[in-house]
Amino acid sequence: MATNHTYIAAPPERVWQVLADPLSYGHWVVGSSRTRQLKGRWPNKGAIFSHTQGIGPIGLADTTEVIDSRRPNRLVLELRVRPFIVGRVELRLEPHRAGTWVSMIERVFGGLVGSIAGLLGEPLILVRNVESLRRLRRMAEKGETR
Repeated sequence: MATNHTYIAAPPERVWQVLADPLSYGHWVVGSSRTRQLKGRWPNKGAIFSHTQGIGPIGLADTTEVIDSRRPNRLVLELRVRPFIVGRVELRLEPHRAGTWVSMIERVFGGLVGSIAGLLGEPLILVRNVESLRRLRRMAEKGETR
């Protein structure tokens, strides 16, 4: 399980605005290039968006589903980049002074990478999520959603 933390100089509601916009994921999640289709009301439980993971012309199409959503404090997503990854990401937002302490907990449990995630994948996930949280912080502090 990979756990990253960051402080965002914006209140939880403003951070949540970025998370609540499915089109923003291609801008802050490293490796995600675009959101193609939405089913349900994001980020309500059961909502799903189709996305492309990859860089440039190389990409895999798959989905992300909301497992749990508690505005503005908690969002749990099941992500899929099959056949390589099936995992769960939990984002926790806690008010701290004038901003938000964000924790991002990711666990890969399926797919081809799932079997080696504990050995090799976790350090890579940690590095990737440092950059993802940096992008989320930039967007939330500027008040951008996409």
